[in-house]
Amino acid sequence: MEEEKGSVSGAAEDHVDRLRRQWASELPDLDTAPMAILGRAYRLVNLVRPSIEATFASFGLDRGEFDVIGTLLRSGPPYRLTPSDMYALLMISSGGLTHRLDRLEKSGLVRRERSQSDGRSVEVVLTESGRDLAEKAFRADMENESRFMTPLDATEREALAALLRKLIVSIDEMDKG
Repeated sequence: MEEEKGSVSGAAEDHVDRLRRQWASELPDLDTAPMAILGRAYRLVNLVRPSIEATFASFGLDRGEFDVIGTLLRSGPPYRLTPSDMYALLMISSGGLTHRLDRLEKSGLVRRERSQSDGRSVEVVLTESGRDLAEKAFRADMENESRFMTPLDATEREALAALLRKLIVSIDEMDKG
């Protein structure tokens, strides 16, 4: 644990350092090094989640609803996807997606239409008001999230992003194997 503290000059002790020190006292033979990364990733998500959720709430959306309209927006014109494509992209159940789509359709942000290529299936289409709201909400979210990055300079941000990408790609590969 001493190596970790010394790796970032002048870094103050954080919550994870305190947890690791407590575990080291109780289970000195156990290597808690994974907590240095995964524990901090978990802690980071928990620290920023309320602010992100508040940003979306200011647009009358919850995080799940934004995920739906954001997925449709970033899919590009004509801003339509099948429900099957959507729940695969969103990694949620079809039932969870149906509930979100019902709420978004009532709000006029999406509509369900017969597929243009297969009349037996349905596609979810982002409405004009849905596109406008998704864009405004995402811009506000990125502005909000940017303020959390201010302690890191551009080089540190790029390095951290690259290391996290490397770890995620590796874990994704483990899960596939």
